[in-house]
Amino acid sequence: MNLAPQRPVIALLVLGASFFPLPLPSASALQRQTQPIPAQSAKPTNPKQPAAGKPPSEMDELQQAIDTAGNDRVALVRNLEDFLKKYPESDQRPQIYRALVEACLQLRDNARAADYAERVVALMPEDISMTLLAVQLLERQGDEPALRRAVNYSTRVLDFVGHTSLEEKSPKISRADWEARQKNDKVNILVLRGRLYFRLRDNPDAEKDFQTSLALRPTALAAEKLGEIAELNKDLNTAIKQYALAFVLSGPSQEGIDRREIRRKLGNVWRLAHGSDQGLGDALLHSYDDSVAASEPPKPDRNAGAKEPYDFKLRNARDGSSYSLADQKGKIVVLSFWATWCGPCRDMEPHFEHVAAQFQGAADVIFLAADCDEDESLVPAYLDEVKPRATVVFADGLDRLLAVNAFPTLIVLDRAGKIAYRAEGPDPSEVESELSAALHHLLGAPAGGSSTTAQGAKSAL
Repeated sequence: MNLAPQRPVIALLVLGASFFPLPLPSASALQRQTQPIPAQSAKPTNPKQPAAGKPPSEMDELQQAIDTAGNDRVALVRNLEDFLKKYPESDQRPQIYRALVEACLQLRDNARAADYAERVVALMPEDISMTLLAVQLLERQGDEPALRRAVNYSTRVLDFVGHTSLEEKSPKISRADWEARQKNDKVNILVLRGRLYFRLRDNPDAEKDFQTSLALRPTALAAEKLGEIAELNKDLNTAIKQYALAFVLSGPSQEGIDRREIRRKLGNVWRLAHGSDQGLGDALLHSYDDSVAASEPPKPDRNAGAKEPYDFKLRNARDGSSYSLADQKGKIVVLSFWATWCGPCRDMEPHFEHVAAQFQGAADVIFLAADCDEDESLVPAYLDEVKPRATVVFADGLDRLLAVNAFPTLIVLDRAGKIAYRAEGPDPSEVESELSAALHHLLGAPAGGSSTTAQGAKSAL
């Protein structure tokens, strides 16, 4: 069985959404289910009556209970409950209970709605949507017996999700989408059950569910609750870590998440641990970097064993062909490290190309633009737009070897592969003269001669 129709319900319940997440049957729908009675649009003035001398059948009485209520939900609840007292084993009970759930929700009688929702589940345990609605209603009821029943229902849904096989998926859904949805369902139900355990003060079971959920897919809700549990356990370092993750994962307008409250909780435990807010900003940035790295698929560790620049085999960013730096040994290699999202890199690119054009006739000077994007799929569109004339390669770990931590960074390797010039964030108004001077110096120096290094925007030639 496919859970696709219930998926929005699971998400809404976890976020604590308002009622009516389900397409519950209305009175008119109930009429359609008790065919051949037509749907009503207003209170009839002449309800259907049984033939003279013939006692009304069960279906006649159900129809009359609906018709005489019209659009009055109070009357509908009263009439349907009276009908059930007379016909407690009616085959129409699932449909009647559903109509009662809807009417009770509209009347804001949540306790009665929960009772009828549980009755539906008892008759139709495979009805996942109604099971989840029962969980929500019981959670709002809030007393211990209701919460424990809600735990049992959420466990039932979790087991159902876990036992759903690939063969049961709709042919309209790809395997990848089906697997992603299965994971999402498990995450949401684990968070839901963990929240119920937490309200029952069963913190070990709550922590287990939140951690399992977080391992499948990080969410702000699970991280925040783990932070609360750690804070209750006086484990301030873990509380800081989880609250920081919750803050990073949350958005200012994300439904069900109060980012300001998470910030207050984080600030409080940080001050308890460190005495002031100093250092909190750096901790948040590290948490963000860690969460981004964890969410990305592992990338190949290219050139893992390379210890010198000439050991590197790079890839041409335009066609994917191999570009071996070993082939350039003995030449001067000019490297511009950049990324598509870096505005100063875009500004510096024409200056880099202008210098490259000046040395176009020097066969032993090579200019390479080394892209450092984590998402390489961004590069083709950028190249189509900017159309750089220099050879563009992926850095493939060369940035790591040369400790490139900011963009743009210009590095010139001499004929022996040693750094002869380096500028991080060079001034566009000066970079052409500095870089040209460094190259002229190297071209006039013997192989293996002394080199110079420029830190920052200035060259110490």
